[in-house]
Amino acid sequence: MNDLTATFTVDATPQEAYEAINDVRSWWGHHIAGPTDRVGAEWFYLVPDIHYSKQLVSELVPGERVVWDFTDGYLDFIADKKEWIGTTGRFDIAVDGDQTRVTFTHEGLGRGDECFDVCYDAWTHYITVSLKGRIESGQGTIRTQDEDKAAVGR
Repeated sequence: MNDLTATFTVDATPQEAYEAINDVRSWWGHHIAGPTDRVGAEWFYLVPDIHYSKQLVSELVPGERVVWDFTDGYLDFIADKKEWIGTTGRFDIAVDGDQTRVTFTHEGLGRGDECFDVCYDAWTHYITVSLKGRIESGQGTIRTQDEDKAAVGR
Protein backbone atom coordinates (compact mmCIF):
# COMPACT_ATOMS: atom_id res chain seq x y z
CA MET A 1 0.00 0.00 0.00
CA ASN A 2 1.21 3.48 -0.83
CA ASP A 3 0.37 5.82 2.01
CA LEU A 4 -0.93 9.30 1.22
CA THR A 5 1.98 11.77 1.46
CA ALA A 6 2.44 15.53 1.03
CA THR A 7 5.76 17.40 1.36
CA PHE A 8 6.94 20.99 1.25
CA THR A 9 9.97 23.06 2.21
CA VAL A 10 9.80 26.39 3.97
CA ASP A 11 12.07 29.18 5.17
CA ALA A 12 11.61 28.51 8.89
CA THR A 13 13.27 26.56 11.65
CA PRO A 14 12.21 23.00 12.44
CA GLN A 15 10.89 24.27 15.79
CA GLU A 16 8.74 26.91 14.07
CA ALA A 17 7.28 24.21 11.80
CA TYR A 18 6.65 21.95 14.81
CA GLU A 19 4.84 24.72 16.70
CA ALA A 20 2.67 25.54 13.68
CA ILE A 21 1.71 21.88 13.18
CA ASN A 22 0.56 21.71 16.80
CA ASP A 23 -1.54 24.87 16.34
CA VAL A 24 -4.00 22.77 14.32
CA ARG A 25 -6.88 25.27 14.51
CA SER A 26 -4.82 27.84 12.61
CA TRP A 27 -4.40 25.70 9.49
CA TRP A 28 -6.90 22.79 9.50
CA GLY A 29 -10.07 24.30 10.86
CA HIS A 30 -11.94 26.04 13.58
CA HIS A 31 -14.26 23.08 14.26
CA ILE A 32 -11.70 21.46 16.55
CA ALA A 33 -12.29 20.56 20.18
CA GLY A 34 -9.65 19.51 22.67
CA PRO A 35 -5.93 20.07 23.13
CA THR A 36 -3.76 19.27 20.11
CA ASP A 37 -0.32 19.76 21.62
CA ARG A 38 0.09 17.15 24.40
CA VAL A 39 0.97 13.47 24.14
CA GLY A 40 -2.05 11.46 25.20
CA ALA A 41 -4.49 14.27 24.39
CA GLU A 42 -7.57 13.46 22.33
CA TRP A 43 -9.09 16.03 20.04
CA PHE A 44 -11.90 16.14 17.53
CA TYR A 45 -12.29 17.64 14.06
CA LEU A 46 -15.70 18.23 12.50
CA VAL A 47 -16.97 19.39 9.13
CA PRO A 48 -20.76 19.19 9.64
CA ASP A 49 -22.51 16.68 7.35
CA ILE A 50 -19.22 15.56 5.76
CA HIS A 51 -16.46 14.47 8.13
CA TYR A 52 -15.70 13.78 11.77
CA SER A 53 -12.49 12.42 13.21
CA LYS A 54 -11.03 11.81 16.63
CA GLN A 55 -7.27 11.97 17.01
CA LEU A 56 -5.00 10.81 19.80
CA VAL A 57 -1.68 12.66 19.98
CA SER A 58 0.66 9.67 20.27
CA GLU A 59 4.09 11.25 19.72
CA LEU A 60 5.61 14.73 19.94
CA VAL A 61 9.33 15.27 19.34
CA PRO A 62 10.00 19.02 19.29
CA GLY A 63 11.41 20.15 15.96
CA GLU A 64 11.26 16.59 14.54
CA ARG A 65 7.92 14.78 14.61
CA VAL A 66 4.20 14.93 15.39
CA VAL A 67 2.07 11.76 15.29
CA TRP A 68 -1.70 11.40 15.60
CA ASP A 69 -3.62 8.13 15.72
CA PHE A 70 -7.09 8.35 14.13
CA THR A 71 -9.11 6.47 16.74
CA ASP A 72 -12.64 7.24 15.56
CA GLY A 73 -14.23 8.90 12.60
CA TYR A 74 -16.99 9.16 10.07
CA LEU A 75 -16.69 10.05 6.38
CA ASP A 76 -20.21 10.71 5.11
CA PHE A 77 -19.26 10.78 1.42
CA ILE A 78 -18.09 7.14 1.03
CA ALA A 79 -19.58 3.68 1.67
CA ASP A 80 -17.00 2.69 4.33
CA LYS A 81 -17.77 5.56 6.70
CA LYS A 82 -15.08 4.41 9.17
CA GLU A 83 -12.20 4.18 6.67
CA TRP A 84 -9.82 6.40 8.70
CA ILE A 85 -10.13 4.47 11.96
CA GLY A 86 -6.86 2.74 12.77
CA THR A 87 -4.78 4.95 10.48
CA THR A 88 -2.06 7.39 11.56
CA GLY A 89 -1.09 10.93 10.61
CA ARG A 90 2.65 11.58 10.87
CA PHE A 91 4.55 14.82 10.34
CA ASP A 92 8.29 14.43 9.88
CA ILE A 93 10.31 17.64 10.12
CA ALA A 94 13.91 17.87 8.90
CA VAL A 95 16.54 20.41 7.94
CA ASP A 96 16.90 20.59 4.15
CA GLY A 97 19.86 22.84 3.33
CA ASP A 98 18.93 26.25 4.69
CA GLN A 99 15.23 25.38 4.78
CA THR A 100 12.98 23.00 6.70
CA ARG A 101 11.19 20.10 4.99
CA VAL A 102 7.85 18.95 6.35
CA THR A 103 6.51 15.59 5.18
CA PHE A 104 3.00 14.54 6.14
CA THR A 105 2.10 10.87 5.76
CA HIS A 106 -1.38 9.48 6.34
CA GLU A 107 -0.26 5.92 7.10
CA GLY A 108 -2.85 3.32 6.21
CA LEU A 109 -4.66 5.48 3.66
CA GLY A 110 -3.61 4.44 0.18
CA ARG A 111 -4.64 4.67 -3.46
CA GLY A 112 -7.00 1.71 -3.17
CA ASP A 113 -9.07 3.32 -0.45
CA GLU A 114 -12.42 4.83 -1.36
CA CYS A 115 -11.71 8.29 0.06
CA PHE A 116 -8.20 8.53 -1.41
CA ASP A 117 -8.95 11.06 -4.17
CA VAL A 118 -11.02 13.38 -1.98
CA CYS A 119 -8.65 12.94 0.97
CA TYR A 120 -5.62 13.54 -1.27
CA ASP A 121 -7.16 16.79 -2.48
CA ALA A 122 -8.00 17.90 1.07
CA TRP A 123 -4.68 16.90 2.65
CA THR A 124 -2.71 18.46 -0.22
CA HIS A 125 -4.53 21.74 0.38
CA TYR A 126 -4.27 21.65 4.16
CA ILE A 127 -0.61 20.59 4.22
CA THR A 128 1.04 22.26 1.21
CA VAL A 129 -1.08 25.43 1.17
CA SER A 130 -2.63 26.05 4.58
CA LEU A 131 0.05 24.65 6.93
CA LYS A 132 2.85 26.01 4.77
CA GLY A 133 1.18 29.43 4.78
CA ARG A 134 0.71 29.22 8.55
CA ILE A 135 4.43 28.59 9.00
CA GLU A 136 5.45 31.35 6.56
CA SER A 137 2.99 34.09 7.52
CA GLY A 138 1.24 33.01 10.71
CA GLN A 139 -2.04 32.45 8.84
CA GLY A 140 -3.41 29.27 7.30
CA THR A 141 -5.95 29.02 4.46
CA ILE A 142 -8.87 27.09 5.90
CA ARG A 143 -11.56 25.91 3.50
CA THR A 144 -15.13 27.06 3.99
CA GLN A 145 -17.87 24.49 4.49
CA ASP A 146 -19.09 25.26 0.95
CA GLU A 147 -15.62 24.51 -0.41
CA ASP A 148 -15.57 21.23 1.53
CA LYS A 149 -19.01 20.30 0.16
CA ALA A 150 -17.88 21.07 -3.40
CA ALA A 151 -14.80 18.86 -2.89
CA VAL A 152 -17.01 15.86 -2.07
CA GLY A 153 -19.48 16.60 -4.87
CA ARG A 154 -22.33 18.14 -2.87
